[in-house]
Amino acid sequence: MSFQSIALTQIQSTLPRYRNAVRASGARAYMKEIAPFIGIAAPQRRQALREIFQYLPDPTSDEIGSTARALWKLSEREYQYAAYDLIQYFADFTEKDFLHAHCEYLITHKSWWDTVDGLGTAAVSPLTHRYPLKPLMLRWNKSSNIWLVRASIGHQRGANRDYDVDLTLRLCQQHVDSKEFFIVKAIGWALRDISKFDAQSVKSFLRKNPNLGSVAVREAERYL
Repeated sequence: MSFQSIALTQIQSTLPRYRNAVRASGARAYMKEIAPFIGIAAPQRRQALREIFQYLPDPTSDEIGSTARALWKLSEREYQYAAYDLIQYFADFTEKDFLHAHCEYLITHKSWWDTVDGLGTAAVSPLTHRYPLKPLMLRWNKSSNIWLVRASIGHQRGANRDYDVDLTLRLCQQHVDSKEFFIVKAIGWALRDISKFDAQSVKSFLRKNPNLGSVAVREAERYL
């Protein structure tokens, strides 16, 4: 059996064992009816998946991507969470083109902040840190898709002093007039991260952009 077949079979036979109708109903309401839920708590899901992943054969980068895409097609939202858990667990096997070849599709399908930010943590941030993917982030930033824009702005979250401050400020600058909540929020988070080690750059950015949305300003000033 292929990596994808083994992974899908085991994930689809395991996660439903934790079905909880009350939790599922609450999660669906909280997530604005974006999808049905199994109702498994996040710690249970991660533990159950780790027990599956540790016995899977080593995958290729494309096998990780194709398996994630297959999970993306399943109805319950936890299968999309399982997809980015899978990517994160096997991150060492992902190659330079993984974001373009697979994550771009995942970010732009069944999109909501939960999966987009989950993919940011599992794939976008680590891979842009590992590989020179600045041209891809600049392209995402110019997209008409708000989720690619959000992913590009937040792609260095967690980089700390390895942060390319000029790049992130450039990505933010392109959208300072945006009224889209999820983009404005992403700008605020990016500025907040930078403020922890380069407060002056953030203060200067805020001075130059007095019309920046209040949501972003509030986040940016949190540690100033």
